[in-house]
Amino acid sequence: MLPEKKKKSNGHEGKLANREAKPQQKKKSKSTSNIEKGNLFNQITISNGEEASQEVNQKKKKSDQICKGKNSTEQMDVDKRTHFQEEILTDILNRLPVQSLLRFKCVSKFWETLISEPYFKMTHLNHAKNDQNSQKLLIRCLENDLYSMYCVPLSSSVQPVENVRKLDFSVISRPYNCAIRGCCDGLVVIQVNDNIDGRRTIYLLWNPSTGESIVLPDPELPQQEESRLGLGYDSTSGGYKILKIHTNIDRPGEILVLKSCSWRNIDKHPRGICNEIEGMQSLPIVNEAFHWIGIFGSHSVVSRNYLVVSFSISSGVYGEIPLPEQILCLKAKIIIGVSVLEGMLCIYSNSYLQIQRKGALKLWVLKDYDVKESWTALLTIEDPWIDIKAMPKYRFADGELLFWCLSRKCTGHAFRTSRGPFRLWPRCDILQTGIAFTESLISPKSLI
Repeated sequence: MLPEKKKKSNGHEGKLANREAKPQQKKKSKSTSNIEKGNLFNQITISNGEEASQEVNQKKKKSDQICKGKNSTEQMDVDKRTHFQEEILTDILNRLPVQSLLRFKCVSKFWETLISEPYFKMTHLNHAKNDQNSQKLLIRCLENDLYSMYCVPLSSSVQPVENVRKLDFSVISRPYNCAIRGCCDGLVVIQVNDNIDGRRTIYLLWNPSTGESIVLPDPELPQQEESRLGLGYDSTSGGYKILKIHTNIDRPGEILVLKSCSWRNIDKHPRGICNEIEGMQSLPIVNEAFHWIGIFGSHSVVSRNYLVVSFSISSGVYGEIPLPEQILCLKAKIIIGVSVLEGMLCIYSNSYLQIQRKGALKLWVLKDYDVKESWTALLTIEDPWIDIKAMPKYRFADGELLFWCLSRKCTGHAFRTSRGPFRLWPRCDILQTGIAFTESLISPKSLI
């Protein structure tokens, strides 16, 4: 019996031990759970802290990027506004006359720098070529044994008196003679004789709008012989050149490259040059080529043949352009000349109608330079004031033609339109010549 009780008590104790052991295990499990929960909480807390820190850093980075973006955008906006303002200012200044721009150089250093830039000068010139208000007539006349230069606006065939200006054209205080020998891009070649016999000749490159001038080197060939000069721009080399052609066919021509400031001889021109036009001192330039009237065949005025001779500025090659059939068919005594009107090559003829006792000036233009069949009759002017040595100078926007004529009747007003005399400068002798030009800021000193 005793052993069985012992077993029972042992069993009971075992159950009790088991019962007591279970709560302990639960307690232990609870504490473990708490520890695990604590670790998990710490992990969550740490994780949330890291995420929060990362989020703050990211927000800070984004904020910095936004600030930087705003600064760069603001800077770009400032640059755009500045560039836009400069474009507007440049566009406004391009529309102003040269005299105003010269005064506006005193506004600020920025304005002075802008107006003095070569790029601005070229953009201003390109705008001026299409602006009627920038077209001027340079007139040379003799007053009290002294030569004077006047600048007359060509914005209208009716002239306002207050716009006529007398110009200081020469470095020589008392020139005995002077002539306008060529014009291009607002620059004019002036031939000046500083002694009475004309043996000493000086060539000036002058900007009538700014008053700047330089003395050009002397040509190699004798200057006493009759010649014609032309000034043109060579886009291939990016510089200006002056061509001198002698009326004596045995003499070679000469060309002056302003960049090198030296003359060189060129091949003889294949045709003679018509030198009967008193007022034609300069060679017209169209399509980067100089032009003049060549003659060949008989020297008789009635039977001689005419054509246009061209000389390319860049290649130095001669060319020939046939005249309109209407000119070739004329039988009466005529004089042929070549000029430029509205950027086109122009041929004109002068004849005198004996029965009507008046002169006739007829004009043709070559509308397409590369098409010889594009000669088109432009207009005919019949006027008792016109002599056989008349020549066109400019065509106004309304179609009115300004022409020069050499006639005893025209004393004091050699420039005319169909409306009558074209003059406002002081009355002077018959020795008036002139040339139409476009105002520009180009400095002669910058070309050498």
